Amino acid sequence: MTVFTCAGCDAVLTAPVSEVALPVHAHHTYGHDMLPALMEQGTYAVDPEPSGPPRRLWDEISPDEAEAQGVFAPVFSLSFGAPGAVVIAPGDARGTVLIPERCEGYCMGITGADGPNLACANCGRLVATRVDDCSLWQAVWFAPDAVRRVPDDGPGRRTAGWEELSQGRPGTPPIDPCGGWNPRWAAAAGAALAHLLVASEGRPVALPDGLVTDMFGHVLDALLPPGPPVRTAALAGPGLPDPGPAAGIVLVPRHPRTGEAWQPVGSADVVPLAAEVWAHLAFHNERLLVPATGGLPDGVLRDDPPPMRPWSRFRPDPHVLLRTLARLPAVRRPWLRAIYDRVNARPYDRPF
Repeated sequence: MTVFTCAGCDAVLTAPVSEVALPVHAHHTYGHDMLPALMEQGTYAVDPEPSGPPRRLWDEISPDEAEAQGVFAPVFSLSFGAPGAVVIAPGDARGTVLIPERCEGYCMGITGADGPNLACANCGRLVATRVDDCSLWQAVWFAPDAVRRVPDDGPGRRTAGWEELSQGRPGTPPIDPCGGWNPRWAAAAGAALAHLLVASEGRPVALPDGLVTDMFGHVLDALLPPGPPVRTAALAGPGLPDPGPAAGIVLVPRHPRTGEAWQPVGSADVVPLAAEVWAHLAFHNERLLVPATGGLPDGVLRDDPPPMRPWSRFRPDPHVLLRTLARLPAVRRPWLRAIYDRVNARPYDRPF
């Protein structure tokens, strides 16, 4: 366990927290509703990329400077600030106060566009940015140079790993309580789609029947050339049988703590997928609780609700797709760069 303290006066600024992988939706925006906390209570993650000012527009950045940051295709702008921002759930913050003149927002809360808006309550040093406006995942982001990590002797928070994933837990459901697709699924699919396009090698891909095809099928059909499937994708990972040599592409979970992709035996191309989404795809089974034929006996009423169904077709988030693709060296291949430019120019056109 770790606590973060003020770099100026050593005052404690967080509850004890355990490190996990940065969620794939950390920089994702969604809709115009209030979103929940980005991080689970008792956890923190570190963003390896630079953040904050100064920012420079793409036209002001040389290709070498962009590649030094791991960016290989045009983006609107890049930060040249310090890497290593630390993000926690707002409820895990301690000993901080809001600065009113830095708390402007767009709609229902604070966007963080004014820069750090939380100060150390003990010494007044600017330490973090609280974000909680609509469309944004609620979070507290600590500036890398504003805090220190201090080991804590308290009991650690247990987070899932390969062993827990292999036990067949159902993961996060794809439909939210309002009947729409879960925004975590949209972001996870956008990130995975970038890797799936790379693995396709620009050729049609056969997907497993069911929800995997619902997630990626119509997008791949629109972005890749027509024709019979040339490559075959399958789910693989802890607790699942080996998909066999026919699967040249495997969709595998990212480790919840480290973010590393599960590695299969063999030479299949790996497409990492958020563990909570992968677990639902791998183990959730919407079995009918009554026989499919014959109906219920007379006088017996079924009182359990049927599985929820969405009101629209699934849509991988195009902005997460673009952000992920821009950071994959393969995007420099002409066919993939053409896809990137097409989506970048019209991110809300078909198939998104």
